[in-house]
Amino acid sequence: MDNAQHNSDLSAILPGSDGGCGFCHTVMTEEELIRFLRIPEISGAVNHHQVIENLKRKHGLPRIHLCGKTV
Repeated sequence: MDNAQHNSDLSAILPGSDGGCGFCHTVMTEEELIRFLRIPEISGAVNHHQVIENLKRKHGLPRIHLCGKTV
């Protein structure tokens, strides 16, 4: 698969820990979502996972259920 075809399968650009940027799949892990939403920069919360839980519970953040667990 060439680079152009690979990039067409990706839809978001995610800041990396090294200061660069990279592509991210439409379905993100919780860690990718935290970086994508820039929660550490914009939230005063100590536990960033609690911010995601709040978004799921109160604002209907879309999620996938696998084996009875929300992922």
